[in-house]
Amino acid sequence: GLHTEVLTGAAPAVSVTAPDSVRVETVGRDDRRIGSAAIPEDRVSANAWENFAEATVITVPSEVEVEGEVSVLLTGQGTEASAQHVVIVAEKFSKSVVVLDHQGTAVVSENIEILVEEGAQLTVISLQEWNDDAVHASSQQAKLGRDAKFKHIVVSLGGDLVRVTPSARFTAPGAEVELFGLYFADAGQHLEQRLFVDHAVANCKSNVLYKGALQGRNAHTVWVGDVLIRKEAEGTDTYEANRNLVLTDGARADSVPNLEIETGLIAGAGHASATGRFDDQHLFYLMARGIPEEVARRLVVRGFLNEIIQKINVPAIEERLTEAVERELAATNH
Repeated sequence: GLHTEVLTGAAPAVSVTAPDSVRVETVGRDDRRIGSAAIPEDRVSANAWENFAEATVITVPSEVEVEGEVSVLLTGQGTEASAQHVVIVAEKFSKSVVVLDHQGTAVVSENIEILVEEGAQLTVISLQEWNDDAVHASSQQAKLGRDAKFKHIVVSLGGDLVRVTPSARFTAPGAEVELFGLYFADAGQHLEQRLFVDHAVANCKSNVLYKGALQGRNAHTVWVGDVLIRKEAEGTDTYEANRNLVLTDGARADSVPNLEIETGLIAGAGHASATGRFDDQHLFYLMARGIPEEVARRLVVRGFLNEIIQKINVPAIEERLTEAVERELAATNH
């Protein structure tokens, strides 16, 4: 119903912890920054755009380097369908890390606008550790200026149905984007990621890597990656990959990488996808050295997912996610 209903429920409560140099505002729908980085991309985000009551705007001022991270806790307030809007602005030559931490119970359609201005460096980490009954659709769109560097990391572990749709649009040469993701689906859980990278100008770079694990009957993940290299985007360098590890019978992983190229004058472009079970040779290698099979399986999964966790570079978050993955593995029924 997030695409058709009037979203009158209470949006998740927003609590921001940030240094004094970062501006945090609650604004109305008429604020000029609404729509500065993105517009609705599908029916779900359009409905949320139509129904949100107020927005949270987080601004990192020009040339400010934020020590630590800006923590944005979004706590669900019930199961009545709701709409949420957040705008993140990294002004020129700033450097910062913003963590979006989704917790509790909610049914919410969310629009996150991200504006990365000239020369700015911004990392956004979106954590979905909802309760088991949560439904969450999140459009997270970024617009990049000249020589901007943007890293976006999605971690989806909790919730009943979670769909995150990150996108990055280049507006001037020299910008770079990295899109990383980690997800772990249990029985009956649906975790979905749909990405879009729009190379609309020359000499920009993008790198996409998502990894997921699945266990339990009717655990379902969907990953769709779209990279468009427009005719004007000469000198583009891009690669996207998705890897899925199926741990038990009854789970399903859908993976669709797409690459559309309108000019041959590029530095490089590629895409890859793989879904499979444990590598028996890896298990045999570990078990031959006295490691029990159950422990060996955990080591393989831990190593598989740890590549994404290490991309975060926030020790407290890395430790928290490592513990969360361990809890998921402890629940695996072989």
